[in-house]
Amino acid sequence: MRSGNPMLRDTTFTREIAAAGDAMTVSGVVNKTGILLLAVIGAGAYMWYAFANAVAAGDEARIGVLGTAITVALVVAIVASLATIFKRTWAGVTAPVYAVAEGVLLGGISLFFEMAYPGIVVQAVMLTFGVFGVLLFLYRSGIIRATENFKLMVVSATGAIALVYLVDIVMSFFGVRIPMIHEGGTIGIVFSLIVVAIAALNLVLDFDFIEKGAEVGAPRYMEWYAAFGLLVTLVWLYLEILRLLAKIRSSN
Repeated sequence: MRSGNPMLRDTTFTREIAAAGDAMTVSGVVNKTGILLLAVIGAGAYMWYAFANAVAAGDEARIGVLGTAITVALVVAIVASLATIFKRTWAGVTAPVYAVAEGVLLGGISLFFEMAYPGIVVQAVMLTFGVFGVLLFLYRSGIIRATENFKLMVVSATGAIALVYLVDIVMSFFGVRIPMIHEGGTIGIVFSLIVVAIAALNLVLDFDFIEKGAEVGAPRYMEWYAAFGLLVTLVWLYLEILRLLAKIRSSN
């Protein structure tokens, strides 16, 4: 079982089977994914509301505090994600913590984009869940199958994208950025379309991985871990769609 999502690897479930008590189920993963999404949306909505009010009131002190909160949320999200990856039995606690921290981050990021391009966040959210629904339907109907060649293609493409982003981060320390990542125009839009497509295809691999995990009888706590991995993919997909829409808007 191979997934392009680094949180959901081949041996994630199989090496836990021996210690299983109650087995995980697909419906259990769905329920816990819903809980994590609610945590993201709730935290994001609060941060959006607080930041928007502070900006409207011109309260620089409060803006500074909220900016610090976003930075802290970034650190918490990184720590929680690493804790979840290396200590899967903690996922029932660390995954919700990650979801709340990620919600705070997304609330601030989304408001920034919304202020620059009104209406873009609603479009991005609708497209994200629309893509999720379509890919789930295609997977469940058997139109798209997670064959080994399909998995290899998606994993390789995901790794290539991660490498490009890593190079961009390193270059940023020297005041240089990769234009196609941050700028609009035909090349930038095409690049973002490719990244969105790869992020979406990762959902297929995740669906397949979770389904097989349930089939082999992974322990119940792995439902939280699987939901966490799926959330990571959804957050990535949302951010890439947001970036794509912004490029399209800026090019018009």
